[in-house]
Amino acid sequence: MLIQWYPGHMAKAKRVIGEQMKVIDVVVELRDARIPLASENPLLQELIQNKPHKPRILALNKADLADPQASRAWADYFRAQGVRTVLLDSKAKAGRKLLIREVLAAGQPMLERWRRRGLRTRSVRTIILGIPNVGKSTLINTLAKSYIAHTADRPGKTRGQQWVRLADGLELMDTPGVLWPKIEDPAAARKLAATGAILDEVFDAEEVVRELLGYLALRYGENLAARYDLTAEQRAADPDAVLAAIAQRRGALLPGGVADLDKARRLVLNDFRSGRLGRVTLELPPEETEVADE
Repeated sequence: MLIQWYPGHMAKAKRVIGEQMKVIDVVVELRDARIPLASENPLLQELIQNKPHKPRILALNKADLADPQASRAWADYFRAQGVRTVLLDSKAKAGRKLLIREVLAAGQPMLERWRRRGLRTRSVRTIILGIPNVGKSTLINTLAKSYIAHTADRPGKTRGQQWVRLADGLELMDTPGVLWPKIEDPAAARKLAATGAILDEVFDAEEVVRELLGYLALRYGENLAARYDLTAEQRAADPDAVLAAIAQRRGALLPGGVADLDKARRLVLNDFRSGRLGRVTLELPPEETEVADE
């Protein structure tokens, strides 16, 4: 599945972010804890790598929706590479305290240099970068303790840049989520679509849900069976048959009792994205067996 989706405001955002990086002290890269590799944006990596001296924090957001064991493995994986990594539920107050503590710690060497030079200490300036719908605006609202940044369930809602002053010695710049122009990795595209990072109108739901159901049946079969009251035989069937069974169980039917597969696909996607299918992670660290791509 090849997805090309690069609205004009995203191209502009990339240019603006590149300019603003000059005044940023600490970079926070936000990814989805359910898909830590698929939600990595090569364009953002380019911006970050162009400023190698700037401290970087990798925040794996929506950890409350991800498999806890997998999240711990991912955190260990990134930390082993020397990347300061935190697991976040952006809606929780604990996430706010954790991230602020990490940003201030990362910015402390810069503040010390300022003090040694006799310069007036200012707030640590940080920027949160991420792809659309990874929870960036919700996190900024939590950090600011008020609803400043617009939030929505659909990707691509934040269009401009704004500075948010925090009471904890931080200044934070909000930016739109940026997807890269062309997503050529089919597996990554399906994961991004499943989590809601890509507009539903631009991907093949049949392909995405078939892949998702196959993965869930293999790794989270009990979750799938419990949510849709499936028998062991139904759970072990091929994804198309599983979808038909879900349609029957949930009354997603057309006249004559025919399964409404489009409605069933929307149901499965909504249940996965909201966590009603349990805490699920779609990819594992490289050293582990990643059945999602098989």
